[in-house]
Amino acid sequence: MNQAATPDTGTPVSIGLEKVRQRISDAERAHGRREGSVQLLAVSKTRPTGDILQALKAGQTAFGENYLQDALDKIRQLREHGAQWHFIGRIQSNKTRSIAENFDWVHSADQLKQLRRLNDQRPADLPLLNVCLQINIDQEQSKGGLSPEAAAELVGQAQEFPRLRICGLMTLPEPVSGFESQRRPFRELRLLRDRLATPETPLETLSMGMSGDLEAAIAEGSTIVRVGTAIFGPRPQVARRVDEG
Repeated sequence: MNQAATPDTGTPVSIGLEKVRQRISDAERAHGRREGSVQLLAVSKTRPTGDILQALKAGQTAFGENYLQDALDKIRQLREHGAQWHFIGRIQSNKTRSIAENFDWVHSADQLKQLRRLNDQRPADLPLLNVCLQINIDQEQSKGGLSPEAAAELVGQAQEFPRLRICGLMTLPEPVSGFESQRRPFRELRLLRDRLATPETPLETLSMGMSGDLEAAIAEGSTIVRVGTAIFGPRPQVARRVDEG
Protein backbone atom coordinates (compact mmCIF):
# COMPACT_ATOMS: atom_id res chain seq x y z
CA MET A 1 0.00 0.00 0.00
CA ASN A 2 1.29 3.46 -0.84
CA GLN A 3 1.97 5.76 2.08
CA ALA A 4 -0.40 8.64 2.63
CA ALA A 5 1.24 11.98 1.99
CA THR A 6 0.89 15.05 4.14
CA PRO A 7 -1.27 17.81 2.62
CA ASP A 8 0.44 20.27 0.25
CA THR A 9 3.96 18.95 0.85
CA GLY A 10 3.73 15.45 -0.64
CA THR A 11 5.81 14.18 2.31
CA PRO A 12 4.77 10.81 3.75
CA VAL A 13 3.41 10.92 7.28
CA SER A 14 6.06 8.42 8.36
CA ILE A 15 8.83 10.84 7.33
CA GLY A 16 7.22 13.68 9.25
CA LEU A 17 7.06 11.43 12.30
CA GLU A 18 10.68 10.38 11.91
CA LYS A 19 11.85 13.99 11.76
CA VAL A 20 9.86 15.00 14.84
CA ARG A 21 11.07 11.99 16.80
CA GLN A 22 14.64 12.96 15.93
CA ARG A 23 14.02 16.53 17.11
CA ILE A 24 12.68 15.19 20.40
CA SER A 25 15.63 12.83 20.84
CA ASP A 26 18.13 15.58 20.03
CA ALA A 27 16.46 17.95 22.52
CA GLU A 28 16.43 15.30 25.25
CA ARG A 29 20.14 14.76 24.76
CA ALA A 30 20.97 18.48 24.52
CA HIS A 31 19.16 19.34 27.76
CA GLY A 32 20.10 16.40 29.94
CA ARG A 33 16.75 14.66 29.72
CA ARG A 34 16.45 10.90 29.94
CA GLU A 35 16.04 9.26 26.54
CA GLY A 36 12.37 8.51 25.94
CA SER A 37 11.16 10.80 28.73
CA VAL A 38 9.13 12.96 26.32
CA GLN A 39 6.00 11.50 24.71
CA LEU A 40 4.90 12.61 21.25
CA LEU A 41 1.21 13.42 20.93
CA ALA A 42 0.29 13.63 17.23
CA VAL A 43 -2.36 16.33 16.83
CA SER A 44 -4.68 14.81 14.27
CA LYS A 45 -7.53 17.34 14.30
CA THR A 46 -8.92 17.93 10.78
CA ARG A 47 -6.76 15.10 9.44
CA PRO A 48 -8.34 12.20 7.52
CA THR A 49 -8.42 8.73 8.97
CA GLY A 50 -5.97 7.56 6.32
CA ASP A 51 -3.25 9.85 7.69
CA ILE A 52 -3.83 8.52 11.20
CA LEU A 53 -3.62 4.95 9.93
CA GLN A 54 -0.26 5.70 8.35
CA ALA A 55 0.95 7.18 11.64
CA LEU A 56 -0.25 4.09 13.49
CA LYS A 57 1.65 1.86 11.07
CA ALA A 58 4.75 3.96 11.77
CA GLY A 59 4.41 3.24 15.50
CA GLN A 60 2.59 6.36 16.69
CA THR A 61 -0.21 5.51 19.11
CA ALA A 62 -1.23 8.77 20.88
CA PHE A 63 -3.43 11.24 18.99
CA GLY A 64 -4.85 14.60 20.02
CA GLU A 65 -8.24 15.89 18.88
CA ASN A 66 -9.99 19.25 19.39
CA TYR A 67 -13.29 18.80 17.60
CA LEU A 68 -15.49 16.25 19.30
CA GLN A 69 -17.72 15.00 16.50
CA ASP A 70 -14.82 14.55 14.10
CA ALA A 71 -12.90 12.76 16.85
CA LEU A 72 -15.75 10.38 17.62
CA ASP A 73 -15.97 9.39 13.96
CA LYS A 74 -12.24 8.57 13.93
CA ILE A 75 -12.39 6.70 17.22
CA ARG A 76 -15.18 4.50 15.85
CA GLN A 77 -13.35 3.81 12.60
CA LEU A 78 -10.04 3.03 14.30
CA ARG A 79 -11.32 1.21 17.37
CA GLU A 80 -9.40 -1.99 16.58
CA HIS A 81 -6.04 -0.28 15.98
CA GLY A 82 -4.96 0.40 19.56
CA ALA A 83 -4.88 4.20 19.37
CA GLN A 84 -4.82 6.29 22.55
CA TRP A 85 -7.04 9.38 22.30
CA HIS A 86 -6.36 12.74 23.99
CA PHE A 87 -8.97 15.51 24.02
CA ILE A 88 -7.16 18.85 23.76
CA GLY A 89 -9.98 21.24 22.82
CA ARG A 90 -12.26 23.44 24.87
CA ILE A 91 -14.72 21.48 26.98
CA GLN A 92 -18.40 22.29 26.61
CA SER A 93 -20.72 21.02 29.35
CA ASN A 94 -22.98 19.23 26.89
CA LYS A 95 -19.98 17.33 25.47
CA THR A 96 -18.49 15.95 28.68
CA ARG A 97 -20.30 12.60 28.52
CA SER A 98 -18.89 11.78 25.08
CA ILE A 99 -15.43 12.88 26.20
CA ALA A 100 -15.62 10.80 29.38
CA GLU A 101 -16.80 7.73 27.49
CA ASN A 102 -14.35 7.81 24.58
CA PHE A 103 -11.05 9.44 25.53
CA ASP A 104 -8.06 8.26 27.53
CA TRP A 105 -6.76 11.75 28.36
CA VAL A 106 -8.12 15.28 28.69
CA HIS A 107 -5.61 18.14 28.53
CA SER A 108 -7.93 21.13 28.75
CA ALA A 109 -9.89 21.00 32.01
CA ASP A 110 -10.06 24.34 33.81
CA GLN A 111 -13.27 24.33 35.85
CA LEU A 112 -14.58 22.37 38.82
CA LYS A 113 -17.89 21.66 37.07
CA GLN A 114 -16.01 20.08 34.15
CA LEU A 115 -14.13 17.77 36.48
CA ARG A 116 -17.32 16.82 38.30
CA ARG A 117 -19.13 15.96 35.07
CA LEU A 118 -16.18 14.03 33.63
CA ASN A 119 -15.88 12.04 36.86
CA ASP A 120 -19.58 11.28 37.14
CA GLN A 121 -19.84 10.30 33.46
CA ARG A 122 -16.70 8.16 33.25
CA PRO A 123 -17.85 4.54 32.81
CA ALA A 124 -16.90 2.26 35.68
CA ASP A 125 -15.51 -0.38 33.33
CA LEU A 126 -12.91 2.02 31.89
CA PRO A 127 -9.59 2.98 33.50
CA LEU A 128 -9.38 6.29 35.32
CA LEU A 129 -9.52 9.29 33.00
CA ASN A 130 -6.14 11.03 32.88
CA VAL A 131 -6.54 14.80 33.25
CA CYS A 132 -4.24 17.78 32.83
CA LEU A 133 -5.40 21.16 34.10
CA GLN A 134 -4.99 23.88 31.49
CA ILE A 135 -3.12 26.95 32.74
CA ASN A 136 -3.40 30.27 30.91
CA ILE A 137 0.20 31.11 31.67
CA ASP A 138 0.17 34.36 29.64
CA GLN A 139 -3.34 35.22 30.91
CA GLU A 140 -4.54 35.93 27.36
CA GLN A 141 -8.19 36.92 27.23
CA SER A 142 -8.84 34.89 24.07
CA LYS A 143 -7.66 31.59 25.54
CA GLY A 144 -9.12 29.17 28.02
CA GLY A 145 -7.35 27.98 31.10
CA LEU A 146 -6.92 28.78 34.76
CA SER A 147 -4.87 31.66 35.97
CA PRO A 148 -1.75 30.45 37.80
CA GLU A 149 -3.19 31.93 41.01
CA ALA A 150 -6.36 29.82 40.73
CA ALA A 151 -4.62 26.54 40.01
CA ALA A 152 -3.90 25.50 43.59
CA GLU A 153 -7.56 25.57 44.59
CA LEU A 154 -8.65 23.42 41.65
CA VAL A 155 -5.87 20.90 42.21
CA GLY A 156 -7.09 20.52 45.78
CA GLN A 157 -10.75 20.22 44.78
CA ALA A 158 -9.92 17.62 42.15
CA GLN A 159 -8.98 15.10 44.83
CA GLU A 160 -12.65 14.38 45.50
CA PHE A 161 -13.18 12.71 42.11
CA PRO A 162 -12.36 8.97 42.20
CA ARG A 163 -12.77 8.35 38.45
CA LEU A 164 -10.13 10.93 37.50
CA ARG A 165 -6.35 10.90 37.73
CA ILE A 166 -4.99 14.44 37.88
CA CYS A 167 -1.71 13.93 36.04
CA GLY A 168 -0.33 17.41 35.59
CA LEU A 169 -0.60 20.75 33.83
CA MET A 170 -0.95 21.94 30.24
CA THR A 171 -0.33 25.32 28.66
CA LEU A 172 -0.64 26.91 25.25
CA PRO A 173 1.47 30.09 25.42
CA GLU A 174 1.45 32.91 22.92
CA PRO A 175 3.81 32.10 20.01
CA VAL A 176 7.08 34.02 20.19
CA SER A 177 10.39 33.84 18.36
CA GLY A 178 13.74 33.22 19.98
CA PHE A 179 14.68 30.19 22.07
CA GLU A 180 15.02 31.99 25.38
CA SER A 181 11.71 33.83 24.89
CA GLN A 182 10.02 30.52 24.13
CA ARG A 183 11.43 28.98 27.29
CA ARG A 184 9.97 31.62 29.63
CA PRO A 185 6.32 30.48 29.78
CA PHE A 186 7.34 26.84 29.91
CA ARG A 187 9.64 27.60 32.82
CA GLU A 188 6.77 29.37 34.59
CA LEU A 189 4.54 26.32 34.16
CA ARG A 190 7.23 24.00 35.48
CA LEU A 191 7.81 26.18 38.53
CA LEU A 192 4.05 26.35 39.14
CA ARG A 193 3.90 22.55 38.98
CA ASP A 194 6.76 22.30 41.44
CA ARG A 195 4.87 24.51 43.90
CA LEU A 196 1.59 22.61 43.54
CA ALA A 197 2.91 19.03 43.52
CA THR A 198 2.46 16.85 46.59
CA PRO A 199 3.33 13.21 47.29
CA GLU A 200 -0.36 12.37 46.78
CA THR A 201 -0.61 14.41 43.55
CA PRO A 202 2.88 14.65 42.02
CA LEU A 203 1.64 16.30 38.79
CA GLU A 204 4.32 14.51 36.80
CA THR A 205 2.92 15.47 33.40
CA LEU A 206 3.76 18.77 31.71
CA SER A 207 1.89 18.98 28.42
CA MET A 208 3.66 21.81 26.63
CA GLY A 209 5.41 22.47 23.35
CA MET A 210 4.27 22.24 19.74
CA SER A 211 5.82 22.14 16.27
CA GLY A 212 7.52 25.53 16.55
CA ASP A 213 8.79 25.42 20.12
CA LEU A 214 9.10 21.81 21.25
CA GLU A 215 12.84 22.13 21.92
CA ALA A 216 12.27 25.02 24.34
CA ALA A 217 9.52 23.05 26.08
CA ILE A 218 11.73 19.99 26.45
CA ALA A 219 14.49 22.16 27.87
CA GLU A 220 12.05 23.21 30.61
CA GLY A 221 10.77 19.75 31.47
CA SER A 222 7.93 18.94 29.07
CA THR A 223 6.79 15.31 29.20
CA ILE A 224 4.27 15.53 26.33
CA VAL A 225 4.72 17.63 23.20
CA ARG A 226 1.67 18.20 20.99
CA VAL A 227 2.70 18.24 17.33
CA GLY A 228 0.51 18.43 14.24
CA THR A 229 1.87 20.35 11.27
CA ALA A 230 5.44 19.07 11.59
CA ILE A 231 4.04 15.54 11.21
CA PHE A 232 1.10 15.93 8.86
CA GLY A 233 1.95 19.14 6.99
CA PRO A 234 -0.04 22.40 6.84
CA ARG A 235 -3.53 22.02 8.24
CA PRO A 236 -6.30 22.13 5.61
CA GLN A 237 -8.83 24.94 5.84
CA VAL A 238 -12.18 23.53 6.95
CA ALA A 239 -15.54 25.06 7.73
CA ARG A 240 -16.08 25.71 11.43
CA ARG A 241 -18.30 23.09 13.03
CA VAL A 242 -21.00 23.69 15.58
CA ASP A 243 -19.18 21.50 18.13
CA GLU A 244 -15.91 23.45 17.96
CA GLY A 245 -17.09 26.16 20.38
